[in-house]
Amino acid sequence: MSLNAPALVAGLQYSELRHHELRKSRVVMIDGHLTQNSRSSEGGTSARVYRDGYWGFASEPGPGAAAVGRIGRQAVANVQAMARFGARSAVALPTGGYRGEHAFRGRPALGQGEIQQRLAALNDWCRQRYPGLKSIRFVVADEHHSKRLATSTGGDSLASIQRAAFQAIFVAENADGAPVELVEQVSGKGSLADIDWSIATLTPKLDALHEHLRAKCDAVPARGGLQTVVLAPHLAGMLAHEAMGHPCEADIVLGGAVTGGLVGQRVASDLVSMVDFAHSHQGAELMIPVYADDEGTPARDAVLIRDGILTEFMNSRETAARLGAVPTGSARAYAPSDEPLVRMRNTAILPGRSTLSEMIAGVDEGYLLMKTGNGQADSTTEFMFGVTLAYEIRNGQFGRAIRDTTVSGSAIKVLQSVDAVSSDMVWSCSGYCGKKQPMVVAMGGPALRAHARLGGE
Repeated sequence: MSLNAPALVAGLQYSELRHHELRKSRVVMIDGHLTQNSRSSEGGTSARVYRDGYWGFASEPGPGAAAVGRIGRQAVANVQAMARFGARSAVALPTGGYRGEHAFRGRPALGQGEIQQRLAALNDWCRQRYPGLKSIRFVVADEHHSKRLATSTGGDSLASIQRAAFQAIFVAENADGAPVELVEQVSGKGSLADIDWSIATLTPKLDALHEHLRAKCDAVPARGGLQTVVLAPHLAGMLAHEAMGHPCEADIVLGGAVTGGLVGQRVASDLVSMVDFAHSHQGAELMIPVYADDEGTPARDAVLIRDGILTEFMNSRETAARLGAVPTGSARAYAPSDEPLVRMRNTAILPGRSTLSEMIAGVDEGYLLMKTGNGQADSTTEFMFGVTLAYEIRNGQFGRAIRDTTVSGSAIKVLQSVDAVSSDMVWSCSGYCGKKQPMVVAMGGPALRAHARLGGE
């Protein structure tokens, strides 16, 4: 692939060209009945150019030399049209570009027939093992991104990201006849052939899910207000991503996020360090490995918080130039027709030295928050997450399950209150991050003990 076309180079400060293929599949089975079996594939070519402080972007479906010429000319026309809005301060974008290829090599993909057979067998097994369930739903999905990128700064890279997820949803009824449900999931790199969702591996997870569901059928309301909470890794990962991660994306910082004036200041307990990892952690490749972003920038870890101190942000080429920072390789586009935005990759709070049992034992009265179904946060770090599984803690011991509730507060205040961090590290890549366009991301971390506000009766 070449960027030598005059329409892409002449008179511009920067240009890039991307060939992008995205394939997705999704199968849903409800109570043994197949309700969705979809597969999609889209591909396209896009060009983006920078001149006089403005970006011009254009894309169209399909590959080919003819498409390159057309979208190149359209991108240039678009940046010229943007210039009509008036003069804008331009910055000298960082130079350099990544050269290399990273393609995932997994097992041969499962056929649609085999996936359906495995789901049907799993449904029959669950019906026999958990006869009291009112409904059993399974969702399996995978997706593959392949991006070939060339830039006017010398970048020439091939990136491949594949991820797959299995989800089980159990539904029961409480004493009042109201439905109660819980979700368990498995996710990882590759296709559905590369993650282990065999009955043997799922048995302990589904047994635990069933026990939690039975406890939730007898759940009691939480006490509202500020409480001592132990956030299990899934909740801690959500807090790191949604409430603290987004305000550390440099485009949101430039848009007025509260974090913009806090670099070098304490935003968390000294037990808390938080990193957006590029591709590896402790020598192992992570679930969403980004070696070069969609601007061809070599990706590096962004250390957002070190020992409680806010240290840096995730950056694209332009945001790094505007903030006087070093790019982190965080500009990513989800679909072939999407323009790169600053996005997270593998965001996590680093593990500490406590065990979960020690953290619970140190709570006289509080809650263990285990699962969340949704959440929202803003650039002030204020957040609210739904809590779908939680237990009372009394005198250092588990108590009763509580009904669905919410946890909320300021991420900065919650992280400043952290007085224990567990030593384990749990990763997940089953969901999407929403910010003008979806994005595949991974989040992880240990458990945290802190103070947060719960909803209650």
